[in-house]
Amino acid sequence: MSDSQPNVPTSASSNALFATPPAERGGFPKAAVFGAIGAVLVIVLGIVIATRGHHGVAAGVILPLDAHAASLPMADVAMSESTSLSGGKSTFIDGRIKNTGSDTITGITVQVLFRNDEGLAPQVETLPLMLIRTHEPYVDTQTVAAAPLTPGQDREFRLIFENINNNWNIQIPEVHVVQVATK
Repeated sequence: MSDSQPNVPTSASSNALFATPPAERGGFPKAAVFGAIGAVLVIVLGIVIATRGHHGVAAGVILPLDAHAASLPMADVAMSESTSLSGGKSTFIDGRIKNTGSDTITGITVQVLFRNDEGLAPQVETLPLMLIRTHEPYVDTQTVAAAPLTPGQDREFRLIFENINNNWNIQIPEVHVVQVATK
């Protein structure tokens, strides 16, 4: 007589049958990736804001005039302000610049000195000169490289500032041509 028992599953096979399936791994954790991208963007934005308007020049350092500065006279320099709905204030310096030299100008960097009542330069901003491309429907600017100044040409420009110190004397600041690129 054979001892036949019905097929009873062993405990090892019954555990595998009723066990919870292991969690599937789907690659990189998306929350960590998006968090890292967000952190990098915040750092880059902070660096851009901190260095905006200085272009590698130490704050407060007044640079010498470029050799071409004498052939780039500015005229009709005027100042205006605008306040945004969020309460921010922008200061504009508009004027005309003429190329009286013999070279085509492809880039101009200016330094703007915002003096206080003691005649000191408490704030010095260094930035590219932007030429006015159009006035309608709003004033739109472009770099000198986008529209080079040929000899004898006269163009309108606009400089925009958003963070001027409170001790500025509210007079039209000095605008110096400190770097010129030619073709």
